[in-house]
Amino acid sequence: MEIVVVGRHTEVADRFRRHAEDKLAKIEQLAPSAQRVDVEVTHENNPRQSGIRERVELTVRDKGPVVRAEAAADDRFGALDLAMNKLTERLRRANDRRKNRFRNPAPMDTADVRPYEPPLPPVTPEPTAPSDPGETVETQLGDSPVVIRQKLHSAEAMTIDDALYEMEMVGHDFFLFIDSETARPSVAYRRRGWTYGVIALDTSCSIDAAALAAAAAAAD
Repeated sequence: MEIVVVGRHTEVADRFRRHAEDKLAKIEQLAPSAQRVDVEVTHENNPRQSGIRERVELTVRDKGPVVRAEAAADDRFGALDLAMNKLTERLRRANDRRKNRFRNPAPMDTADVRPYEPPLPPVTPEPTAPSDPGETVETQLGDSPVVIRQKLHSAEAMTIDDALYEMEMVGHDFFLFIDSETARPSVAYRRRGWTYGVIALDTSCSIDAAALAAAAAAAD
């Protein structure tokens, strides 16, 4: 398993790299098929945020959904410990979900495959927009202090249940996906407690039979 440690607006000392590698080596026990773990360290220069000036984000890239956790503290070693605790809990929940699905497989419904519609002509993105999945671009809005961070994601057809699960795994309050039942671009978001909401666009994407079959198989 590869462990990659990078600093964002900060330098990362070899001592912290070795500490992170030793600590993250334990992840293989919960995610034996994990191929890579990304560690991103961010330093906040604002003195008003001295209590959370060091932020650590952990991302586990596996054959399944991406699992992510982040935390902030007054030093990066403490932030790493907090993020590691969150990550460990999410990996355990992912393992429990896989076991439950194996013991209680859900019946597969017949997919309603929509006729293929030719895609729209590709739109050339602005030079400041990300062009590859996973790429992040930051731009400043004119002369204002507003900074916009853009990131491009790969869209996959999945059920609402799977979208909520992946949202929990990355620790976000929302998750973008394509609904495998309606083929509509949708966003799931957290409300209060264990209540969620889903918003869909009044349009549909072209999804082939293979993508729908894969989504149905993942639901079993």
